[in-house]
Amino acid sequence: MASINLIEAFQDFKDAENIDRPTLMRVVEDVFKTLIRKKYGSDETFDVIVNAEKGDLEIFRRRTIVEDGDIYNTLEEIEYSNAIKIEPDYQVGEELYEEVNLEEFGRRAILAAKQTLSSRISDLKKNVLAKKYGDRIGEIISAEVYQVWKKEILMLDEEGNELILPKSEQIPQDYFKKGETTRAVVKKVDMKNNNPVIILSRTAPEFLAKLLEIEVPEIFDGLIVIKKIVREPGERAKVAVESYDDRIDPVGACVGMKGSRIHGIVRELKNENIDVINYTNNTQLLIQRSLTPAKITSMELDNDKKHASVYLKPDQVSLAIGRRGVNIKLACELTGYDIDVFRDNEGEVEEFDIDLEEFSDEIEQWIIDELKRVGCDTARSVLNLTPEELERRTDLEKETIADLRKILQAEFENDQQ
Repeated sequence: MASINLIEAFQDFKDAENIDRPTLMRVVEDVFKTLIRKKYGSDETFDVIVNAEKGDLEIFRRRTIVEDGDIYNTLEEIEYSNAIKIEPDYQVGEELYEEVNLEEFGRRAILAAKQTLSSRISDLKKNVLAKKYGDRIGEIISAEVYQVWKKEILMLDEEGNELILPKSEQIPQDYFKKGETTRAVVKKVDMKNNNPVIILSRTAPEFLAKLLEIEVPEIFDGLIVIKKIVREPGERAKVAVESYDDRIDPVGACVGMKGSRIHGIVRELKNENIDVINYTNNTQLLIQRSLTPAKITSMELDNDKKHASVYLKPDQVSLAIGRRGVNIKLACELTGYDIDVFRDNEGEVEEFDIDLEEFSDEIEQWIIDELKRVGCDTARSVLNLTPEELERRTDLEKETIADLRKILQAEFENDQQ
């Protein structure tokens, strides 16, 4: 029974996927030769024949036949009188091959060998898994969400291997449900307690790069090259691209007709705004493009200190900085320059304006607070926005906005009179 269990362990090994046959045979042979050495002291006169197809094996003992009484080494030699008991046709000087039955090793030794074999199988599977995903670092994979935890997500690939998507590698707006399939990029393979841990990422720049490669054939074919990607996951990303073919517009090819190519990527990244810009070696032009959607008036560069002073019209400053400073932060990362933004008021006539707090006797305080929340702290900053824009950006109703504009406009009309 013990020998059957050992063969079963070997068959489990045979069925293990992604293990090449020479490795399989070498490991099994090594385990059984260790068994032989423990019993006989040496394995030099033993042959272990492994049948990888059937998951079976045979052990043969090889000894030279000598005259009775001339035996010096019982491991390598056998007396003629004993040899003819096995096969009557043997002659002195010939080699005798005798099959060794697994039961001869004893139940305890066979069980120990089975455990060793199982352990070696497990180690080999781990090595195969680590190599498989080590070779796929930077590639996109699809996996099923198996368990959702507070700090990480446990996922399973098509072979049932466990993959980890840590909270730090998730887009802030990501929401996962057990059983759904999601995409991520293989970031790294860690070894913990001799077990491979495959770490996935949805926030890495490589994830966006691979999504672009899937959606844009010109990138896959090498006609367009992604020079650099910087991301603030879930907020905004900037992609610098360059074309090796003058006939191809790299930005247009990446965005697609009416944004058809980029829309799928934006949805995958939970509505992350993606700015695709044309890469150039001209630093000034690259900085100008990296601050999209803002339009620059002038710029001063200090190439030695990697510093840029950018001047913009007052209405462009907030666009250059972006929400929570994301736009300018990404522009700095993309260009490698420290960028400072300044208002360019030269040539502009300073218009008369009134602080909203001056209207506190006519406008309720909560309305003033709501307007300030969206960046409107003066009367003209409110009037410069259309009623539709105000309604979209604030929680105010149409009637309230209409009354508000009447009050503010009346104040300026009175001043003009």
